[in-house]
Amino acid sequence: MKTRTKIVLGGVGIAVIAGAASLLRADNRGGEDAAPVVVVTRGEIVDRALAVGTIEPEVEISVKSKVSGVVQQRFAEIGEFVRAGAPLLEIRPDPTPLELVEARRQVELRGIELQMLERELARQRALSEQGMIAPAAYEEVQRRHAEAVLQEQIARERLALLEKGAVTIADSRIESVVKAPIDGFILEQMVQPGDPVVPLSTYQEGTVLMTMADMSRLIFRGTVDEIDVGRLREGMRAEIRIGALPDARIEGVVSRISLKAKKQDNSTVFPVEITLEPPEGLVLRAGYSANAHIVIEKRENVLVIPERVVTFSGDTAWVTVDLGAGQTERRVIETGLSDAINIEVVSGVREGERVREKPTRQI
Repeated sequence: MKTRTKIVLGGVGIAVIAGAASLLRADNRGGEDAAPVVVVTRGEIVDRALAVGTIEPEVEISVKSKVSGVVQQRFAEIGEFVRAGAPLLEIRPDPTPLELVEARRQVELRGIELQMLERELARQRALSEQGMIAPAAYEEVQRRHAEAVLQEQIARERLALLEKGAVTIADSRIESVVKAPIDGFILEQMVQPGDPVVPLSTYQEGTVLMTMADMSRLIFRGTVDEIDVGRLREGMRAEIRIGALPDARIEGVVSRISLKAKKQDNSTVFPVEITLEPPEGLVLRAGYSANAHIVIEKRENVLVIPERVVTFSGDTAWVTVDLGAGQTERRVIETGLSDAINIEVVSGVREGERVREKPTRQI
């Protein structure tokens, strides 16, 4: 008898445990069947185009010398702010022996020519006073004498530049000290004391000594994908985000959209420029990598739902509206602007209604 009782009680215990497990599985299935929902709310939808580029000065100037020679002294360093006309570099003339010899001989030759023409002019003046030559002949000698004076002066000025690196021409001082062409910061220095300098002339570009820029006038230069460029126009607002300054938000306006594309990493892109609005209390540096989010279209206080809950079939869009008590309704909606995450609902649902998520696909 004792043995039989134990067996019966054991069977009852197994049945109770099995029943509880069955109820638990049923509850789990019910939780899985209840699809999550999202609520239709009002919000803002912004359609943006992305441009990738850098922060650069609007105008960057290359400083060059008008005289040849060797860098002797530097008056300003990288990062310094200088005013227009401030000395930057001194170029010491370094002519070849042949250049010096030729310059000195030119001065001597021009001097001899001038002396001869001065004697000729004196003779012609005496003959003209006696009426023995025509006025035109005397004027011709005067012209040749004036040209000889100028040629002799040019030869002396050239020799002075080669020997001393400075000369005064018509109250203008020409010297071998290179001065700042604008108010701005020195961004780069390409030469050091002792480096040779090729002058800027009609026939050659010359050695770049420094680069300068007005850092108060910065722009964003970058590229936008060809898919988006057709939707852009000058004057659109943009938000610039700089990788090195993650908390900074800089506003700007699209100022230029290139008419010609270029190839970049096997894709077609169009260069764009965005004029930046000066940020308060923020120091921007040339060369910062940045992304520009150009606002193409913006709508405020519109009905918004996640785009993932919308099913598109041809030209029709529909959602599943949760009516409560386990009831649902498939409803066709009219959509508007999308930012690829949320989408505007023009009609079909009301604010506060609940829309079911799409069923999760089983893998």
